[in-house]
Amino acid sequence: MDFRFIYNPDEMMHAFPLIKELSPKLTEEDYRQHISEMVLNGYAQIIAEADHHIIAVSGFWIGTKLYCGRYLEIDNFVVLETHRSQQIGAQMLKLLEEEAIRQNCKVMMLDAYVQNSRAHRFYYRHGFAVKGFHFIRKVIV
Repeated sequence: MDFRFIYNPDEMMHAFPLIKELSPKLTEEDYRQHISEMVLNGYAQIIAEADHHIIAVSGFWIGTKLYCGRYLEIDNFVVLETHRSQQIGAQMLKLLEEEAIRQNCKVMMLDAYVQNSRAHRFYYRHGFAVKGFHFIRKVIV
C-alpha cells in the first residue's frame, strides 16, 4: 500500500467515488468545481492506494484561528468499507500529524457528522476530543 499527498485538482478527481460515500448528493461536476476553488485556499489530499486503486482519502488544509493558532484541518476522511479495520486510517492520521508538525501547527481538527458514530469512536481512539459544536445555517437567496 502506498500513501501519497495530492495537490492537483485533476488528480483529486480520482478520489470522487470515496468522497461520495460521505456526501452522496455531491455530483462529480460540483466536486470538480469545489476542489478547483479549495486548492486556491491551500486544500490538499492524502490518499492510500492498493493495486493502483484509491482505498482511502482525506482532504486537509492549514489555517490559523485565534483560539488555537496554526492548525491542520482534516476534511472528508474516508476509508473504503472493504478496507476498514486494517489500520489504514490510523496510518493516514499519523502522516497528517507529521504534516501538521512540518507546518508548525499546534492542533489538528475536524468535523464529523453527528450520526457517524463509527467515525466518533475512531477519532476518540486516536486522541481527538470534542471541543464544541459546529453550527450551520443555510443562507436564503
